[in-house]
Amino acid sequence: MPLNLPNALTWLRILLIPLFVAVFYLPDGWLPARTINLTATLIFALASVTDWLDGWLARRLNQTSAFGAFLDPVADKLMVAAALIVLVDLDRASVDVALIIIGREIAITALREWMARLGRSGNVAVSFVGKLKTTAQMIAILLLLYHDPILGWNFTPIIGRWLLYLAAFLTLWSMLHYLIMAWRALRDQPAEPQKNSL
Repeated sequence: MPLNLPNALTWLRILLIPLFVAVFYLPDGWLPARTINLTATLIFALASVTDWLDGWLARRLNQTSAFGAFLDPVADKLMVAAALIVLVDLDRASVDVALIIIGREIAITALREWMARLGRSGNVAVSFVGKLKTTAQMIAILLLLYHDPILGWNFTPIIGRWLLYLAAFLTLWSMLHYLIMAWRALRDQPAEPQKNSL
């Protein structure tokens, strides 16, 4: 396991998850509700920044590794799943949307692993729709975590929910895209010869 700055940032993102969750479940009266929302939002924003930063540093410092390539998406999915579960528990996000997004992440991760074993990982590379989904999803989570008025306007819950619905729609669209690409790759792959068993 290579220990370098990009991987350290990825580990930091994973370590932030229990801190992020704990903020919402502190004993009553420890922190005002607005402070809890703001603190959780800032922790999630920090995790999102480290997501971009660790990949950029890995390329910039030439410190890419197979372990880092494995750990980075795992950390992302854990952070998003934790945020969605907390939001559902707080009644700020619907269960069906959370299940769609989390279920898709698990399915596509398994698909990418399977395609990588077949040497076809390029066929399920990140698409533009996937990037758009991630952007909508991250903004939605930040707005729903904050949940308080900004400059006197209480638009964060409404816009956050609509963006999360958009992310769920794009989630299904991007999953269909990946499945079609994988199916085409497997269709064009010649079948392996059968081995006779004695």
